[in-house]
Amino acid sequence: MKKKKINKSPNHNSSNTSILSKSIIRLYADNQGKPMGMSAVMRRLNTNKSSDIFKILEELESKGTLKKVTPGKYIYNGLKINSEKINIKQETFEGIVDLASGGFAYILCKGLSKDIFVSGANLKSAQDGDYVQIKLTKPSVRRPEGVVTKILQRSKSQFVGIYRVFKNESYVIVKQRNQSFDIYLDKTNALIPNDFDKVVVEVTSWKLRSSDRMLGTVTSILGKELTTDIEMKSILAEQGFNLEFPTAVIEEMKVVTDKISDIASRRDFRNICCFTIDPVDAKDFDDALSIRRDENNDLEIGVHIADVSYFVEPNSALDKEALKRGNSVYLADRVLPMLPEKLSNELCSLRPNEDKATFSVVFTFDNEKNIKNYWIGKTIIHSQRRFAYEEVQQILTDGSGELFDELFLLDNIAKKIRSERLKNGAIDFETEEVRFKLDENGKPLALYVKERLDAHMLIEEYMLLANKYVATFIAKKNKAILIPFVYRIHDEPDPEKLAEFGEFAREMGIFLDFSTPKKISKSMNLLADKARQDSSLKVLQSLAIRTMAKAAYSPDNIGHYGLSFEYYTHFTSPIRRYSDLMVHRILMDNLKSEKRYQLDVIERQCLHISTQERKAMIAERESTRYFQVLYLQGQIGNEFEAIITGMNNRAIFVEMIANKCEATLPLDSIEGDAELNKNKLSISLIRGSKPLKMGDRLKVKLISARLEDKELIVELA
Repeated sequence: MKKKKINKSPNHNSSNTSILSKSIIRLYADNQGKPMGMSAVMRRLNTNKSSDIFKILEELESKGTLKKVTPGKYIYNGLKINSEKINIKQETFEGIVDLASGGFAYILCKGLSKDIFVSGANLKSAQDGDYVQIKLTKPSVRRPEGVVTKILQRSKSQFVGIYRVFKNESYVIVKQRNQSFDIYLDKTNALIPNDFDKVVVEVTSWKLRSSDRMLGTVTSILGKELTTDIEMKSILAEQGFNLEFPTAVIEEMKVVTDKISDIASRRDFRNICCFTIDPVDAKDFDDALSIRRDENNDLEIGVHIADVSYFVEPNSALDKEALKRGNSVYLADRVLPMLPEKLSNELCSLRPNEDKATFSVVFTFDNEKNIKNYWIGKTIIHSQRRFAYEEVQQILTDGSGELFDELFLLDNIAKKIRSERLKNGAIDFETEEVRFKLDENGKPLALYVKERLDAHMLIEEYMLLANKYVATFIAKKNKAILIPFVYRIHDEPDPEKLAEFGEFAREMGIFLDFSTPKKISKSMNLLADKARQDSSLKVLQSLAIRTMAKAAYSPDNIGHYGLSFEYYTHFTSPIRRYSDLMVHRILMDNLKSEKRYQLDVIERQCLHISTQERKAMIAERESTRYFQVLYLQGQIGNEFEAIITGMNNRAIFVEMIANKCEATLPLDSIEGDAELNKNKLSISLIRGSKPLKMGDRLKVKLISARLEDKELIVELA
């Protein structure tokens, strides 16, 4: 019996349009002040109803609900925060603490158009970066105020400070960028440092009232000497990273074996050509590639990722510590791993000539090098070769060598995928990565810029492809009720920042078109091409990156603007990123059946790992600064050619061209008055000649290289 066809009435369409209209209003209201066009609305609402959205946007503009700011882009023009005043005192919100040097804070809350001001007395011991619950007390339009009612998650519980003993009391003085406080040692403290030792202290009791004392226990004594080892450990500890694995993790690791007990349920790739390509000094190999012709003579390329989820049980001590760290941290002279070395460098690492458990995305390509189909699942591999990037590059350049045919084919397909990705609007920025050549004692002998080879881009394209297909699989598995997932998202650039940047680029003779998202990416890629040919334009590329939003982890998918992907995630590095481990678990549970993890748990974990990622980046930058100072300590008084890379109302920041070291040129060292212009891209010299602007070349003299401050100070030569 045939099913009766249901004719949708006009009222049904009207109802759908009304629901869509409300969703659009809510979207713009939640992003007040942020211009969005039709493509952004479609992406965020996960709909392809372009004609309906176009009509609704025009209708909302005519009603005054939305305001057109540029062709095709609107901002919310409705009731603004007044709409949040209804019963606002009974509502609570959650957000991140942004602590100011004055002791007060602003709470950045999702769903509120303005940051909430909280006085120091109402912070309830919340520290910078903590995730808190707040209650609004004054929902004013100008400056909403509130109080912290609960601390949901601490951004960190350990600090680095100086141990002091005074009148039979011992405490640690902690000094940070925006605050200074004392932590008194509690009765459980076992380690007894010497007076003035630098120590790591773990907080055991937080202040609930201003009259309370913060209590803690010393977990590590770093010492008084200013050594590289102490400084690197201090950098890590200051960002909240544990220097050692807890006892519970060490005990769990004792019973972990290399036996793979579920081989029968895995797809077997052990007899297929498979290899890894990594940095020459790498020890943890996350990914491998396989390549073969299948029974239909189609090309099958497998992206095989270490199956960390096989070894790390959810909610185990190991899992909790991995989540707490969030990622591995790569400093100039060492790595602080997310997982113990037995896992990261041995059991999970895809070392050659060993059977390894993997989670794979396998692509089948037709003769035109187009993806015909793909498969996702658990596998077992046996890598036959461990390549360094430089080895692969040499083989590709020479046109001969071990596995040349396979590498050549992989490279050709990767270049085709890359070309299509850029045509679709992806942005291709090549940022310079400075590395140090160290002697046997860890002292820097030289600095060099890591070269980006075709071999790097080969691996990059297959990793991007696997990440994209995994995210797409989950997103499209059930469109009616979306599966909570960990997406890697990247928002569109800020229009105001883009406008300022475009104006500055024009002053340097570069004309960029930012009228549409596609033209933005095309202009940025044009700039990248010009910067490769003219090194003086690299500062423009650096400024362009600053206009971009920062990528983050979120279950709320808005797409990845920089890659021009509708769906994207991180699947390919579970040894060093907890996000990828989360993705592996969700993916495995949804391959054949359907399982929904709690959305609020995923949201909180995404927020945490995004925060940990930023902390790791800060630690890496601090490490680089320290080694730059160490490298130039013996060159006080020397002159260097430099280029202006940044500025504020106190200083100009320069990069020395010969060694890529960053230095500070204080404005008060410049003869005559200097004033930062409104666009923060140039400085007017009141008694001087022409303004100093970003990208200008200067000759500077090094006058200070203090390791304590991790800062190089220069003056005009």
